[in-house]
Amino acid sequence: MAPAKTNTNKRTKPTPSSSTELKALAAKAQTETRSKHFLSQARLYLHSALLLSLIALAAPVSQLNLSPVYGSIPSAKWHATLLAAACFAGWSSNLLLNRALPRTVKPQHLLPLIALWTPLVQFALGKWSGALSASWGPLVTEGVTLFPLVAVSAACVATALDGADLSWLPGWVADAAPGLGAYGFFKGAERVLGGVVEGYVGRTVLNSRLGMEVVLGASYALLAPSKLLVWTIPALLHTAVLNTHVPTSMALARLNSGLEPAGYVVLDRAESITGYVSVVESPKEGYRVMRCDHSLLGGEWVKFLGQGQFKGNQVAEPIYGVFAMLEAVRLVKTPERILDSEAKALVIGLGIGTTPAALVAHGIDTTVVELDPVVHKFASKYFQLPSNHTAVIEDAVTYTSRLAADEAETRFDYIIHDVFTGGAEPIALFTLEFLQNLNTLLKPNGVVAINYAGDFALPPPRIVLNTIKSVFPTCRLFREHPRDEEDFAKTGRDFTNMVIFCTKQERGGGISFRTPTERDMLNSPSRRAFLLPQHEVRETDFVGGEEGEGILRRNETERLVKWHAMSALGHWGVMRTVLPEAVWEAW
Repeated sequence: MAPAKTNTNKRTKPTPSSSTELKALAAKAQTETRSKHFLSQARLYLHSALLLSLIALAAPVSQLNLSPVYGSIPSAKWHATLLAAACFAGWSSNLLLNRALPRTVKPQHLLPLIALWTPLVQFALGKWSGALSASWGPLVTEGVTLFPLVAVSAACVATALDGADLSWLPGWVADAAPGLGAYGFFKGAERVLGGVVEGYVGRTVLNSRLGMEVVLGASYALLAPSKLLVWTIPALLHTAVLNTHVPTSMALARLNSGLEPAGYVVLDRAESITGYVSVVESPKEGYRVMRCDHSLLGGEWVKFLGQGQFKGNQVAEPIYGVFAMLEAVRLVKTPERILDSEAKALVIGLGIGTTPAALVAHGIDTTVVELDPVVHKFASKYFQLPSNHTAVIEDAVTYTSRLAADEAETRFDYIIHDVFTGGAEPIALFTLEFLQNLNTLLKPNGVVAINYAGDFALPPPRIVLNTIKSVFPTCRLFREHPRDEEDFAKTGRDFTNMVIFCTKQERGGGISFRTPTERDMLNSPSRRAFLLPQHEVRETDFVGGEEGEGILRRNETERLVKWHAMSALGHWGVMRTVLPEAVWEAW
């Protein structure tokens, strides 16, 4: 009898222990899958955030590198539009870019090349700024540097976010979320990082204008290393050896070697919170100026120091008459005579220190409020600013608000308001609220002198004057020089300085000046020629039209902002006639 066959296909019922193990394995596999998915999504978002943060940093750094050549306002004219266009172009063409490149090259491999070549391109185009003009130079420069950097970065982010799991969102929201989210993150990062950059620029070589561009390039190289980096070697060599914008003594020596044919030398330079500040001298002509970006803060004749009739002078000779005119605040007749030995003066805005130096020379207790510590340092080191003054390195709005709110604080016989840079006024210092604080700080018998530089063919001068007159009831205005009618007819521009003298109390007879004495002149030919104001402003000087009506309040500053571009362009053109183009281009 044959043995019974065993059915090998018959399944055996799993034991309780093997069932538990299977469930555990399944749970583990599911957990690992979720962890991997989470990590992959986290890497995706982190990579995108890093790319967006880098271009958010590159944007303000690009502006900082343009401002010495074009000024901050012309540099910013097309900036926001260019950024938006680059983001849209990169986001919408990411697939096309990926297909256009060889298989071994990814779009992100292009980023280090663009970033590390940017300093060289900016340096080269800066030499052509005179031909490009302030209207188009910034757009052209950022068009070949910042635009491709932002566009390629946006394309990389778009490609990365194609893998984002947004299945938990409604369909139409999931379609729009990556683009809107990326752009929102970029704008937020730009705002935050822009403030950080402006607050810390110039403290070390690495956070100088050029240093930050090199750091950005190195960051892109670490993020996307490739064999293409060999093509950055020429740009790196130029930056290290030939780029005179590097804040080193060797680069400064090369800069001065290049400026020698033009007859100028840079004595010192630094990057600070208000811009690129340098002290420039013309040994041949014998004068020295302080520059901030594409503007001059003041200048004096150094060839006269200690020479002939100037030997023993307490003050230097200013090269601009308007600074001497500000000293006429002492000449305004007041109901009660103000003795220099008992007077207190507040000067808002230092420049090279021409006005405070004169006030100190007359024995007046003088306080100077200056936002930029580098400006104060250079004025003390390279110009004739005496040490016996009170220096307040602080924002003038904060300082005056604090003093005005405290009745026990100092009040002043004279207030000189002299702030200007880059073709536009610091708007906060011309608002109704700020001027009201000055009114509070001025003694009843006191006098205020306000220097305003602008284009009389535009509305801002009229708006500023209206605001001043709404606070100070008695005023009188003077220009630095009469209008050049021929130039005005040809260009439509009337850019000049004016000084507004005002008193706190209403005076029926208006403002008048006493005749200057020899002591008032401080043995200075410049003051002999310009101290007593001469060119009174006429009503016809203001041609800004109806838009120049009304006053400027703290929450209405856009009334002046919209005119800044035109005013700054006019100022840029003026500055290019004051110093040779080589000086402006070779910062």
